[in-house]
Amino acid sequence: MADEVTSSEAADNQSPEQGAQPAQQERQGRGGRGRGRGGNERGGNDRGGRGRRDDRNKRDEDQGEELIEKLVHINRVSKTVKGGKRFGFAALVVVGDGQGRAGFGHGKAREVPEAISKATAAAKKKMIRVPLKEGRTLHHDGTGHFGAGKVTLRSAPQGTGIIAGGPMRAVFESLGVADVVTKSNGTSNPYNMIRATFEALGEQTSPKSVAARRGKKIADLLGRGGASAVVAEAEAAAITE
Repeated sequence: MADEVTSSEAADNQSPEQGAQPAQQERQGRGGRGRGRGGNERGGNDRGGRGRRDDRNKRDEDQGEELIEKLVHINRVSKTVKGGKRFGFAALVVVGDGQGRAGFGHGKAREVPEAISKATAAAKKKMIRVPLKEGRTLHHDGTGHFGAGKVTLRSAPQGTGIIAGGPMRAVFESLGVADVVTKSNGTSNPYNMIRATFEALGEQTSPKSVAARRGKKIADLLGRGGASAVVAEAEAAAITE
């Protein structure tokens, strides 16, 4: 009995701060075990890191360059199943920045908006850069061929405008070309026309790149066409890409 009374009196005489210490140590031990398992230190930082990366990607998309998106074609297909018909959609989209970069892509989905978003994402991944003369037309003529589609591209003087069909017009509007003359032969399939157009655009070169490859001056290349040295020098100075 004396031992029990002594222990109870000792517990009653214990200060609140001393009684709170074991509970605090127990909480710290639990937190330590959580941190050891990756709760607050390792796991918490990882979760926070992933959140920051997601926010950074979102900011990059919000602050990114403005792209011109052109919906070229939407195709609806149906599949007959036991319960009826199941419809799907395929979209062909052309995107560009209006300053010499463009790309195309297609996407398939059960709904039109989703198909367009897939096609737009695919187009942004396959953008190419095309050198432009004075920022408004092509440097030289070109031809492209894909399947049954054959296209011809020709540079044009200022004020000509875009002389092109529907699918090809979307490409040049998104590319930033203001003056061009085109002709399509063989097919009116928008997929083949777009692919043939991008094949022709991929073969475009600029005097600056040719001069760098051959180790010559731009004025020397431009002067071989019969232009005077002064005119050649002026045109060479005006070429930026």
